[in-house]
Amino acid sequence: MSGGGPPSGPGPGAGAGAGSAPAGTQVPVARLAPTPHADVALRSLGQPNATARQFDFLDSSYEWRRIFAELLGTFLLVLAAAGGGMVNARFGGHAIAPAAQVVAPALMVVAVILFMGAVSGAHLNPAVSIAFALRGDFPWLRVPFYLVAQFAGAVAAPLVLWAVVGRHGAAGLTLPGAGISPVTAMLWEALLTVGLVSVILGTASGAQQLGPIAAIGVGSYIALAGLFGAPVSGASMNPARSLGPALVLGDWTAWWAYLAGPLIGAAAAVGIAWVLRGAGGGIRGVQAAQGTLGTLWLPGPIRPPSSPPAAGDSDA
Repeated sequence: MSGGGPPSGPGPGAGAGAGSAPAGTQVPVARLAPTPHADVALRSLGQPNATARQFDFLDSSYEWRRIFAELLGTFLLVLAAAGGGMVNARFGGHAIAPAAQVVAPALMVVAVILFMGAVSGAHLNPAVSIAFALRGDFPWLRVPFYLVAQFAGAVAAPLVLWAVVGRHGAAGLTLPGAGISPVTAMLWEALLTVGLVSVILGTASGAQQLGPIAAIGVGSYIALAGLFGAPVSGASMNPARSLGPALVLGDWTAWWAYLAGPLIGAAAAVGIAWVLRGAGGGIRGVQAAQGTLGTLWLPGPIRPPSSPPAAGDSDA
């Protein structure tokens, strides 16, 4: 459309029959100039002020916030997950009940999703990051950075626990239960992770996107899986949670089961999500996976309060 600028003179709609263009002549259509009303309408839909930042999860200047959020969130998760066993070993016996030990990390996940899920998506788990990428909701370019942050947080937590309560044998590790082989532990971890990642992908989908309320579903599943699955494999469902303490404590018993199992389960859950909802990559799923950051709280001054009605005004 070369030379497609707006025609001079009155705009469209001004005298439809005023022109004397010959029959069959194509009259150029005027371009609609942006209006304040259109701008207000776009902002009412939650769009940022600048087109360049239409979706802030594409803005690389926020990347350090996402990485820090993943490191901090995974640190807190492993602090709760490994801390139960280490504190129990420090104070002896059953200072913390087994049920409390498996519910504590679930409650921590709920808290982390609620307070910073909008920053990074609150993956806290390499299997979740890879699942979101396989689903098409998360860019593969970010996956290595998320994984490094998650493993760093998972290493920092047992270091802090070790410094505070001391090292007590295998306390804090996820290990196969008595009489459970590494292969069985791997299959069990894969099975549990299928459910976990299915819940995460489902509550992040466009059809059932629950926002912060998804934390309840995810935390509930982690608690449930831990209550019946911990005696078999520890119900880790998270390579960072298992391998971080293993690195710090120097115990690599059945480590590969806690790497392969969750990854196999995550891949299976992505396939289930495709069967249930088709391809990913929808805007709601992308927002849940990557975090919304500034797109939902635009910077700007708070509007002054509206003036009270003048004296004598009435609705009559």
